[in-house]
Amino acid sequence: MKPKDFPILEFDPTKRAVVEPSEQVRPSGVPEHCVPCFFGDVISELVASGRAREAACMRSEMGRHPLHVVEVKGREVAVYQPGVTAAFAAAMLEEVIAHGCGKFIACGGAGVLDSNIDVGHIIIPRAAVRDEGTSYHYMPPSREVEASPDGVAAIQRVLGEHGRPYTVGKTWTTDAFYRETPDKVALRRSEGCITVEMEAAAFFAVARFRGVTFAQMLYGGDDVGGEEWDRREWHKRTTVREDLLWLAAEACLLL
Repeated sequence: MKPKDFPILEFDPTKRAVVEPSEQVRPSGVPEHCVPCFFGDVISELVASGRAREAACMRSEMGRHPLHVVEVKGREVAVYQPGVTAAFAAAMLEEVIAHGCGKFIACGGAGVLDSNIDVGHIIIPRAAVRDEGTSYHYMPPSREVEASPDGVAAIQRVLGEHGRPYTVGKTWTTDAFYRETPDKVALRRSEGCITVEMEAAAFFAVARFRGVTFAQMLYGGDDVGGEEWDRREWHKRTTVREDLLWLAAEACLLL
């Protein structure tokens, strides 16, 4: 392998790595359908109420990362908190795939680049701008990576059946939320991005590399598109957050 001008451009398509997830993690009998849910508060409430049972567990220096199972319309769906940032979320996704999951609809929140997007409004990313590092280890360099079309279609179908308004658009995935400068925000808006978050591009790239289905639902959170940052108390939208998990689970079961 010859070096490139920048290490991030040195994609290696070799399938087997020195540390391979499938050789470290054995299938654990978890459901094929899975919802990576960023809302730890929602998962904790499900566990406390007895509606979620632990089926497997992953570990890191931060502690335990359980993989739970919930029942949705008489069927089982796996649920886990994927962690924050592209690198960690990708590693967790790798292990969950190795456990046996293969069809994913994630749910989370995102900053909005358009101040007209209300807090709680649902966004379906059809593609993500790859302004992070992890995805470049899973696919050749490119500006964007797309979500799985089947996953996007499943989300649209479920939201339509429930009469929930939504917007399909492009998201900006970045590693550095303290470097979302006004000029960067303007640039991303000019190429069609309506949200910003830290994991979607990595999720989509890992899914493509591993041959699994992955799409995501986001809800409008803080506003980074105005003159000043507006927190909008987005993380306190408990009802929206729980609702999104069940909508994601329904969409996942259509795959």
